Amino acid sequence: MAIIKGVGDFFGLDIGTTGVRAVQLAPAGNGRWSLRHYGYAPIDIKTATSNSAEARHRLGEVIMTVVGQSGIKTKNVAIGLSANKTFVTVVDMPSSSEAELKNTIKYQIDQYIPMSLDEAKVDWSLLGQSLHDPSQQEVLLASTAIAYAEERLELVEGLGFDVIAAEPDPLAMIRSVATPGYKDAQVIVDIGEQSTNVAIVYGGAPRLVRTIPNGLETLVRAAVQNLSVQEDQARQFILKFGLAPDKLEGKVSQAIEGTLDGFASELSKSIKFFQTRYPSLAVSSVVLAGYASTVPGLDQYVANKVGIQTSVANPWQFVSVPRNDQNLAVAAAEFAVAIGLAERGGGL
Repeated sequence: MAIIKGVGDFFGLDIGTTGVRAVQLAPAGNGRWSLRHYGYAPIDIKTATSNSAEARHRLGEVIMTVVGQSGIKTKNVAIGLSANKTFVTVVDMPSSSEAELKNTIKYQIDQYIPMSLDEAKVDWSLLGQSLHDPSQQEVLLASTAIAYAEERLELVEGLGFDVIAAEPDPLAMIRSVATPGYKDAQVIVDIGEQSTNVAIVYGGAPRLVRTIPNGLETLVRAAVQNLSVQEDQARQFILKFGLAPDKLEGKVSQAIEGTLDGFASELSKSIKFFQTRYPSLAVSSVVLAGYASTVPGLDQYVANKVGIQTSVANPWQFVSVPRNDQNLAVAAAEFAVAIGLAERGGGL
């Protein structure tokens, strides 16, 4: 959501379900950045998702370890908000000045968000004239439960940091992964541990954002059941061999094919919904981020299923990083949200 105060140095903090990631960047001109500091540590899913005091304490310890080992000195931080806990949508509203919209939007928001205004924290951004109705303007709305937002702020600020921005994870991801100046619409797919974020971007702005309630663990469960192996081994098979037909006689691909077909169906539905709203816009690119970018052969599978050119995302595409950093190379694909938060500059 919006930056809430002016600030100089800050870093991006992604508190995910399987890891904590911190990134601090320095502007290098022409839309590029230099990596100043980064940190990463894995966490247990139960620690990340539990509301117990013990889990929050443990999570706080991991955050402090990550920031401490990274070398980050500033206390100013932009944090990500889980897609599972946020709602993002694009709506049409009558054309007006941004000042007029600021005065009237509070009376219209409740019809668009899936929770009571009394329980929600809402932010918005004017995208400009509607792409399908010139008499309207498009507005990006983002909301989350006040209780969740306050819990996150309390956790991070309780560690001594100053939260200068809080933003839904999919919006941060768009900033680091989308292709600038891309002429058509671009689909960004981020498979997480428990869910998948889908964002369709046009003109540098999200036009559709949704969360599919299936992630890597869904594929792991399918592999456990169909291959009769333990969960850890199933996970290893998926991330190492993926959909390669020549690995383990293609058994991994066969084991998760049914689950992947359901995933591809949901992705196709998202694209069709977008094209119904914007019939004049072409969708010509799918970009895979998160676990989606690390499963061998998934890019070709998606391309075949949805009929759109598919590639693997590089969240470091605008960032200069030290060469031969083996620690970074291991987890580089997981930094899309943290980098996007660190690249904030009064954009989305």
